[in-house]
Amino acid sequence: MFSQATLSFLDELAANNNREWFAANQARYESLVREPALAFIAAMAPELASFAPHFRAEARKIGGSLMRVQRDTRFARDKRPYKTNIGIHFRHQLGKDVHAPGFYVHIASDGCFLGAGCWHPEPDALARIRTHIAEHPERWFAARDERQFAAHWALAGECLSRPPRGYATDHPAIDDLKRKDFIALAPLAIAQATDQALLPLAARRFAEAAPLISFLCAALGAPY
Repeated sequence: MFSQATLSFLDELAANNNREWFAANQARYESLVREPALAFIAAMAPELASFAPHFRAEARKIGGSLMRVQRDTRFARDKRPYKTNIGIHFRHQLGKDVHAPGFYVHIASDGCFLGAGCWHPEPDALARIRTHIAEHPERWFAARDERQFAAHWALAGECLSRPPRGYATDHPAIDDLKRKDFIALAPLAIAQATDQALLPLAARRFAEAAPLISFLCAALGAPY
């Protein structure tokens, strides 16, 4: 679905990150980036339904699983208008934005990967996740250390330098309670990202991340 031509276009966009160039190359963006991404999303829908039925693969140009190519520059020093990667987020049906539990695909010429979990959860959600870990550390460890998950995924994201207020420093899960993100990443080689076998590979990796996503959904009171 994605090809080396897709990555070459993203490189060209990085070198010409302005509205005039993008407007002149809009048709190439559609054929090399948006259309393959929407095809991938549509094909992922039945796969997700088989192991994560409350997560949505929505193949829409706007408002679906494909993240906007436009950057939000309102409060950023970097005013370049466009993202130079493809971001696809299969979020929970109850979630409205990128902070909700979900599965993620990142395609870029400088690195590709798969993601799963909650990135930058809102304060209430973050507190609920930490409370669930603190009250059920054995369940958290079982999800975090599950054999198939741990074989291909690694926890990532930002962490506090000190334990969050209200948690004992000797809690068995204190290192994970410091987390501000509850995400895991699985590497994806360029050759894999541009291979026809990307879809079954991504589906298999996402299914392996089910223990983590199921734990996070339980913490947030959402069905998995």
